[in-house]
Amino acid sequence: MSPLSLAADPYTPQLAPVGGSLVISALIALLPLLTVFVTLGWLRWKAHWAGLTSVLVAIVVAALFFKMPVGLAVLSATEGAVFGLFPIMWIVFTAIVLYQVTVASGRFEDLRATFHLISDDPRVQAIIIAFCFGGLLEALAGFGAPVAITGVMLMALGFSPLRAAAVVLLANTAPVAFGAIGTPIITAGSLTKIPYTQIGAYVGHQTPVIALFVPLLLVLMVDGKRGVRQTWPVALVVGVAFAIAQWLSATFISVELTDIIASLVGLAAAVVFLRFWQPAGKEDAVVSLARERERDHALVGAGSGSGGAGATSAEQYAVSEAELETRARALTPGRITMALFPYLLVIAIFSIAKLVGPVKTWLATTDVKIGWPGLDGQVLTGSGAKNSSTIYTFPWLSSPGTSLLICGLITAVVYGLSMAGWAKEVKDTAYKMRFAFLTVASVLALAYVMNLSGQTITIGTWIAGTGAAFAFFSPILGWIGTAVTGSDTSANALFSTLQQTAAQKAGLDPTLLVAANTSGGVVGKMISPQNLTIAATAVGLVGRESDIFRKVVVWSIGLIIVMCLLVGLQSTAILSWMLP
Repeated sequence: MSPLSLAADPYTPQLAPVGGSLVISALIALLPLLTVFVTLGWLRWKAHWAGLTSVLVAIVVAALFFKMPVGLAVLSATEGAVFGLFPIMWIVFTAIVLYQVTVASGRFEDLRATFHLISDDPRVQAIIIAFCFGGLLEALAGFGAPVAITGVMLMALGFSPLRAAAVVLLANTAPVAFGAIGTPIITAGSLTKIPYTQIGAYVGHQTPVIALFVPLLLVLMVDGKRGVRQTWPVALVVGVAFAIAQWLSATFISVELTDIIASLVGLAAAVVFLRFWQPAGKEDAVVSLARERERDHALVGAGSGSGGAGATSAEQYAVSEAELETRARALTPGRITMALFPYLLVIAIFSIAKLVGPVKTWLATTDVKIGWPGLDGQVLTGSGAKNSSTIYTFPWLSSPGTSLLICGLITAVVYGLSMAGWAKEVKDTAYKMRFAFLTVASVLALAYVMNLSGQTITIGTWIAGTGAAFAFFSPILGWIGTAVTGSDTSANALFSTLQQTAAQKAGLDPTLLVAANTSGGVVGKMISPQNLTIAATAVGLVGRESDIFRKVVVWSIGLIIVMCLLVGLQSTAILSWMLP
């Protein structure tokens, strides 16, 4: 019999396959995840090696302990790998190509100068670009596009590669729950049969607490305590504006439009507030960031591709600051419009694709659904039903990546970049991202093996077995799910029904815990190997994902503790008044 031969009967995962013990089974199921965190965070392996090793561990655990036929485990990995390449990396790839088109055409310098007009303080620029603009991109596209685009934008504004990556990952938290036009919440609603508007309202009473403080945390990450002392008014204004708008929209207006409204309100609040107040200490922050960039560049090496910026000393950056000031003063309304054109185009096309009913419906009909050969029909859920995850959806036209490709082509034409020039950017970007493709493919392969073999649901059921106290642990499931898959939508697909069942058994509010799964996921995204790789690729630090992980993991752990306390207290009389 071949090592890849399949069982005659479909595979049904068991909750406690190791000696009937849920605890031991769950601890063994955690081994692939521990492999990721140890190899990335402690051993500092390159992300693609960490990902491939974790896949191998997951397959071994699936075969030896969960009794999944090796052939099915390997096929699960292949489906996950393909899903990681398309649509996930397709979205990131086309987002970076779009950015490269703006650079090749020379228009990106005008965009940089445009942001300089709003504020020439890099700490404020981090809030405007990573938080507000990134939130808007998350609302429309999601799936890593905000991290890719805002990461390279911060690099162009003088941030060191490592700092830029950490900032955009931290910023990509609060908007995630309502990302891609509310897809995570809609997914949870469709699986639990709880109205998604109700789930969204609950989430709208949780994530704004995180959003309120994220701008302050960004400033702290950029310039330490000094930055917080000097810029807290604008950080607080943006955080409050975003949080209130997110709460109002999720509760009373539209789950789908929540992040769009919140991001635009936050950006408008920043622009208006900065007309009357400017922070002190900008020069010190600029010099500090320039020195850090120089150190970062020295560590990476001149040939690392760190955004193509080359070594930048404090003195060189001061010259570019003067040139930037001159360029900003010379901007005309027409040049500003042209500089913003690609991103206005992204907003327009995504709004049409996601918000215009007939267009959205038609695009969905173009998706091609493929039963994964050798896998479809051979894997059941724990209840014995056919597992729908074995059907691969090929969204060749409806994918946000295809919309970004169209935006890139239109931008190239409008900017006067030849098709040969555009093709060169596509080729160069694909080459630079070769290891990122491998990493994300391996991470999604890991997720599929763990999900289809039953490892993920075993971990979740173990955590859910804490009774009424589960409310305090509930967000951890979303955190783990998003960390593994890189997607809050996938985390909800994994755990939303488990949260609902656990809540009913413990006498808790099911909507609260389903919402908590979504809210917990938003702070798990920054430590997902998938997102770490996207950030590293965007800023030219491929191979240094472990360094980025070490910079953000403490923030992720701190925020999930806050979310656990919030949800736990919301399940009691102490904070139950917060809920709709």
